[in-house]
Amino acid sequence: MTSQVDQSAAVDGSDGEGGQESATRSGISGRPAKPIRRLDRVIIRFAGDSGDGMQLTGDRFTSETASFGNDLSTLPNFPAEIRAPAGTLPGVSSFQLHFADHDILTPGDAPNVLVAMNPAALKANLADLPRGAEIIVNTDEFTKRALTKVGYAADPLGDGSLDAYHLHRVPLTTLTLEALKDSGLARKDAERAKNMFALGLLSWMYHRPTHGTESFLRTKFARKPAVAEANITAFRAGWNFGETTEDFAVSYEVPPARLPAGTYRNISGNLALSYGLIAAARLAGLPLFLGSYPITPASDILHELSRHKNFGVRTFQAEDEIAGIGAALGAAFGGALGVTTTSGPGVALKSETIGLAVSLELPLLVVDIQRGGPSTGLPTKTEQADLLQAMFGRNGEAPVPIVAPATPAECFDAAVEAARIALTYRTPVFLLSDGYLANGSEPWRIPPVEELPDLSVEFAAGPNHVLPDGSEAFWPYKRDPQTLARPWAVPGTAGLEHRIGGIEKQDGTGNISYDPANHDFMVRIRQAKIDGIAVPDLEVDDPPTPPGNGQEGPTGRARVLVLGWGSTYGPIAAAVRRVRADGGHVAQAHLRNLNPFPANLGAVLRSYERVIVPEMNLGQLALLLRAKYLVDAQSYNQVRGLPFKAAQLADVLSAAIGTLEGEQR
Repeated sequence: MTSQVDQSAAVDGSDGEGGQESATRSGISGRPAKPIRRLDRVIIRFAGDSGDGMQLTGDRFTSETASFGNDLSTLPNFPAEIRAPAGTLPGVSSFQLHFADHDILTPGDAPNVLVAMNPAALKANLADLPRGAEIIVNTDEFTKRALTKVGYAADPLGDGSLDAYHLHRVPLTTLTLEALKDSGLARKDAERAKNMFALGLLSWMYHRPTHGTESFLRTKFARKPAVAEANITAFRAGWNFGETTEDFAVSYEVPPARLPAGTYRNISGNLALSYGLIAAARLAGLPLFLGSYPITPASDILHELSRHKNFGVRTFQAEDEIAGIGAALGAAFGGALGVTTTSGPGVALKSETIGLAVSLELPLLVVDIQRGGPSTGLPTKTEQADLLQAMFGRNGEAPVPIVAPATPAECFDAAVEAARIALTYRTPVFLLSDGYLANGSEPWRIPPVEELPDLSVEFAAGPNHVLPDGSEAFWPYKRDPQTLARPWAVPGTAGLEHRIGGIEKQDGTGNISYDPANHDFMVRIRQAKIDGIAVPDLEVDDPPTPPGNGQEGPTGRARVLVLGWGSTYGPIAAAVRRVRADGGHVAQAHLRNLNPFPANLGAVLRSYERVIVPEMNLGQLALLLRAKYLVDAQSYNQVRGLPFKAAQLADVLSAAIGTLEGEQR
């Protein structure tokens, strides 16, 4: 869904809540109008069983919020099982949405509103709620059996344990069945619409548009019009319930955000990455081929690309991971932009073929949507623990460039950048996203075509080398002096026949070679090609520090640098905002290119007294930085399957600043 925005610069990134009340909504049926409280941001979490439709509910609320013009960030969280055990803590599925009238960076640390469809959803999420948060519970599900299943000795709705919160007891199932009593649906089918009742209620509470959801339901259930109308009826009933019940005395309004001018749409990381791959292929003038085996959380890319045959996209769902990358490498040999998508377990299986691509020196994109490991690990939870696997997870000296997006929307740019490197330097490239970026969403400004880079490719067309006898020949490993890339010869081109395979090649000719000196040269030239890739310098956000406060370093700026990569960007940036708002001074930088590193990275690291590296692993980037630059990069690590919380990181940064101030005194 797109919306046209014609506004100037974004507002400041305040992390606080504010509001004012005004009665602008007219009353109905003679009732007085309910007051409207204006807020600058809200965090909502929908939670229930996997079969309760929480992901669909959250997605629809997000779509309407995006069309309204708010800035937003989402965090879907669901079990790995297709249908997890109903009513149990491991079976809880949730969707968190943070939306605001200003620029925001994360899905939020603590929900202001929890919609709990059953006792398990309440118990699994209650610890995340701050005092005073609103809880909307489906009282119909709080039966003795359901309470016992999750370990409640007494009903929390009546034992006083929720007195610190604003509790709304709503019999969602009963109200939904009453609204649909004339629909002709069986009771079980009618009950399934209770998520739409909840969505209607929340849409009333926060003045969300409704037309888009109704249109979506009619399209989704076009072959089952009775089901479509039942869901719409439940949705409207929820909206009307909010308007008429005495339990909800106030509704809320979050105005649209001020965003740079452009055409926007809400987009998830996997969708943005898919569009980036299509755009890169079009910019290069090449067909796009995806060879893939379905694996969470990367499968959505295969699903999306399969819809775009009209853009020259060909998708191949292979029988296994090895076949998928083998087909993609074959497509690259044939002159296509070859792509394979997977997650960490799939990278392990693909490693031999990635090494073959290094030897063949062909452009290939390896998209790794990281998840919790090792082995099968946590298939639906996020982690960024594949960095060392991408860097070193092959036999021999097999260097591969690595690109990592920082936000869901940036997945588009990262895909284009990865394709640029692969095509320019004739090399496989790793693109490291993760489950948080893949499933999360945010507004994305659709870039005008003229802003995108030229990725056009020239294939080898004829002989490129003069032999001692004066005759001409084609040498498949004769390199461009600037990029060290070898020529890309499309099979079937007369006179360009050449040998391929995994055995070491002779420099220039590409013939099989066991010569020790040649092997040493080829290993070093492949490494030099990667080291010579042109990547932008690292940008550092470090406002000048007021003198005399004990926080300035030798350059008059901050003494502490926080450095991240990938999806830690949002929590880190939000934490930095908090620290600065409290008077602390800290610098921030974020890496997109992880191999090779930016040329100025060493100088940046050495210009700060303390470097803190938050990662959702046990310190993989910090290990690389310490080894390469001999700096005391200090890790702050978390491997919980969830993104960092901004408040948590802010405490770490404030403690580091305080320690340095104490040492100075």
